[in-house]
Amino acid sequence: MSYSATSIKQGARTYPGVKRVTTAENYRLILEFDNEEKRVFDLTPLLKVGRFQTLVSPELFNRVSVVFDTVEWENGLDLDPEYLYHKSIPLSQ
Repeated sequence: MSYSATSIKQGARTYPGVKRVTTAENYRLILEFDNEEKRVFDLTPLLKVGRFQTLVSPELFNRVSVVFDTVEWENGLDLDPEYLYHKSIPLSQ
């Protein structure tokens, strides 16, 4: 059995890593994973929690990029790829 360099094995389940991120309206992230899936992650519930409150600013929210296999904002906030995968929904084609 082989895994991509950015896939993460969690018990018997493998989570793909993020290879591309773009922002969308209403604090959504469009994520492309290394298994070629495209998914939508809604950050809104996290905007009331701790340092994530700073991302209410659209200017700061839009400064997100892929670092290693997950997303990270310029202020150092990041989210685990398995969390992003589990909490996101497939992008409607």
